[in-house]
Amino acid sequence: MPARMDRNPDASFFEGTPRCCELCPRRCRAARAAGERGVCGAADEIRVARAALHMWEEPPISGTAGSGAIFFSGCSMACVYCQNQEISVGGFGVPISSARLVEIMLELQDAGAANINLVTATHYAWALPDAVSTARRRGLDIPIVYNTSGYERVSALRALTGTVDVWLTDFKYADGALAGRLSGAPDYPEIARRALIEMASQVERGAGELFDKAGMLKRGLIVRHLVLPGHVDDSLRVLDLIWKTAGDVAISVMNQYTPNNRMRAQGGALCGPLADADYERVLDHADDLGFSTMYWQQGGTVGESFIPPFDATGVAAREEEPASPQVRKSPAEGEPL
Repeated sequence: MPARMDRNPDASFFEGTPRCCELCPRRCRAARAAGERGVCGAADEIRVARAALHMWEEPPISGTAGSGAIFFSGCSMACVYCQNQEISVGGFGVPISSARLVEIMLELQDAGAANINLVTATHYAWALPDAVSTARRRGLDIPIVYNTSGYERVSALRALTGTVDVWLTDFKYADGALAGRLSGAPDYPEIARRALIEMASQVERGAGELFDKAGMLKRGLIVRHLVLPGHVDDSLRVLDLIWKTAGDVAISVMNQYTPNNRMRAQGGALCGPLADADYERVLDHADDLGFSTMYWQQGGTVGESFIPPFDATGVAAREEEPASPQVRKSPAEGEPL
């Protein structure tokens, strides 16, 4: 069964968000209710860039039916190599109400989604408990997947207890200096480590089977890592850190790094794809550590064809004309590393 929506006293953490946002580790204290945008680019409205079946997650997430992915606009990270810059820093997205978010979840379930996949929802986490609870009352009975960069406050994760069934989290860096240079988050390794401990703890405290009869995740945790060209040694350290922190957790080691225009223009290690030999080195290290559940990728994963079209598909209500997506100029455009 999906997570029960019993009253969660930790959810009170979200109450101050509209006035003074401290949802993410940036703790920028933006007055979002007054229209001020935080570091993530979000103000008081929920913005969504796409809501559709998504086939390119891990097998127990996408399966054969597809994951019901809701791509939220904005991001608390600032990854210079981001493949989704159009929505992460470009501001593309359609403002929706919490009621419309509920409808989108139900529509994705009706379309056959295996789960509801909340992609980069950190800065909208305040809206999730009520939205999911309402959707459950209206018949939503598929798992909720929280698809995150791993840059999360433990208090926010605790506030999502009972809302989230499956944690699908990144663990991007072990080196703080590298995290600072590439994502503007030198505290990332420690933040992600604490977040991973909390996610694993929630799964351990939960009840019920982890998988259904078809092998799809009903509840649980998968830790992702994207191997970056030129930074294989850090990837090895990331795996060490995951093992030390969470033990034999399910991991997903990805080789799909695709340089964006900024990286191509700038040159250096990140201007091209990952070498096969470097990827194999990381996979071998994961095997040596003892990870028993590991997802990996092979051939044909590099390229923009694997990046969803952010065109507001599935965002507007069915009886409405599609809203015109609003776009903000990325403050990072053209800036050097």
